[in-house]
Amino acid sequence: MARDLSEEDEVPAPLAGRQSRTRQSLDDPVLTMEERAAINAGRWFSTLSPSLRHDILRCAHAKRFHDGELITARGDAPEEWMACARGAVRVSSTSVTGKQITLTYVEPGIWFGDMALFDGDSRTHDAYAHGDTTLLCVARADFHKILAQHVELFQALLRLQARRIRQLYGLVEDLNTLPLRARLAKQLLHLARSYGVASLADAGEIRIGLQLAQEELAQLLGASRQRVNQELKAMEREGLIRIEPGGLVVRQRTGLMRLSEADTDR
Repeated sequence: MARDLSEEDEVPAPLAGRQSRTRQSLDDPVLTMEERAAINAGRWFSTLSPSLRHDILRCAHAKRFHDGELITARGDAPEEWMACARGAVRVSSTSVTGKQITLTYVEPGIWFGDMALFDGDSRTHDAYAHGDTTLLCVARADFHKILAQHVELFQALLRLQARRIRQLYGLVEDLNTLPLRARLAKQLLHLARSYGVASLADAGEIRIGLQLAQEELAQLLGASRQRVNQELKAMEREGLIRIEPGGLVVRQRTGLMRLSEADTDR
């Protein structure tokens, strides 16, 4: 989960030597079996009719990116509809002072980039590969062709947008009503669901596979790295999580669920 969870760690500059947009011998356009399985298992994609899924996959091709490689930049013209098939996509923006702020991570099975294809405006945020990442991409012309052939896709995308808006409202509500401890517990539960790997040593433990710097986790929560570090250490003392050099292990999901429902600050 965390590359380094020590309080003194310095978060590496996310852009240092990582902005190359040149393909690096990763242009195999075919998904692996594991990548295709991740796409097919996506909550939204799996609800589509077989014929629509077939037409989307028939038009799509894979693109592979190294960790930290820029996928799309703010201001780019929308050229493709995309889904994450492996790894993760870090969506970020840059403040007026030049500080990069992480907004969210797109996990395997999630489609994104469709809003800009609908309104034709430029991309509003930067997108970077987080870890070695595979995307399934549908060209803009093919996207609109599929829309013309499948009314179902309009309805499905409308449901997808509605879900995103509900999630956004939920995040804003949490930020304004829940203490950091509860928000952190909810974020760890979400990461455990999306990137969790069952422990071989203890069936009740879940290792979070997404590697996040502590600063990146803090940005997701709208908090400082120092406060997040304090809460993580408190959760470890209480036996809810375990902090390891390679990341975080969730030890008690029920305990985190109780914390996530807290409505008063510590």
